[in-house]
Amino acid sequence: MRIKFFYILTLFLVFATPVEAQCAMCRAVLENGEGQEAAKGINNGIVYLMIIPYVLIGVVGYVIYRNKRKSATTKKP
Repeated sequence: MRIKFFYILTLFLVFATPVEAQCAMCRAVLENGEGQEAAKGINNGIVYLMIIPYVLIGVVGYVIYRNKRKSATTKKP
């Protein structure tokens, strides 16, 4: 199992693509003094993108908690 994980991790590292182009584009928009509305929009987009994974993990965690609690109460005599 560890060997398989190591090979997969190595493949991801070898075939990683650089993503610097988007960062440079965002920086150019944000450094421009005229684009304050665009900067607010980009900041809001970052917050929305950051919140969604936490909400999904919370929902999955709650479902797992509820199922474990439900199975624990049904096993008791």
